[in-house]
Amino acid sequence: MLYGSATDSRWHECGHGTAFKTRWMNDVVYHIACFMIMREPTIWRWSHTRHHTDTIIVGRDPEIITPRPPDVLSLLLNIFALKNTVNFFRHLLLHAAGRLTPDETTFVPELERGKVYLVARIYLALFALAVAVCVYERSILPAMFVGLPTLYGGWLTLYFGVTQHLGLAEDVLDHRLNSRTVYMTRSSASSTGT
Repeated sequence: MLYGSATDSRWHECGHGTAFKTRWMNDVVYHIACFMIMREPTIWRWSHTRHHTDTIIVGRDPEIITPRPPDVLSLLLNIFALKNTVNFFRHLLLHAAGRLTPDETTFVPELERGKVYLVARIYLALFALAVAVCVYERSILPAMFVGLPTLYGGWLTLYFGVTQHLGLAEDVLDHRLNSRTVYMTRSSASSTGT
C-alpha cells in the first residue's frame, strides 16, 4: 500500500509544486511517483491543470472519476487498478507512436507533446526490460519495482479520489458545490480548528 496508494499523494503535491521549496525537487519526485503509479507525467500535469480549471465540467474535465450515472463496474475494477492499468498501457502505446487522443489534444500544449512521446517510449522500454528480467529470472519480483504494487496496493487512492467529488454538482464552476474537503482522522480536523 505504501507503493500503490501513498505514491498518489506524492504525485499530487509534487505536481502542484507544494512538497518541496525547489521546483527541481518537486519535479524529480513527481516523475518517480508518476512511474510508480503508472501515470504519464506530462499528460497528467496538463490533465490535472484542466481538472482544477473545469472541475466536473462534463466534456472538459478529463479526471471525472465516475460520470453520472455512476459506472460501478469501473469503480470495482479500479479497486485493483485494473481499468486504469489497461487504459494506461493503451494510451502509452498510442503516445509512443507519436499520437494523442482527441481529448488530450485539447489540453496538452503543442510544445509539450514531444515530451509525451519521449516519456512514453522510455516507459515502454523500462516495462519491457522488467518483463524480460522477469522471464530471465523466472520470477515476478522484478515487476515489483515497476508498477505491480499499484494493482494490489492502490485501492486507497481510489477511496481518496472518490470522496473529493463523487455525487457533487456537475457543470458548475463554484468549487463549494463540486468539491469537498475530507478529513481522514479526528486529529486532523481538530488541528485545523473545525
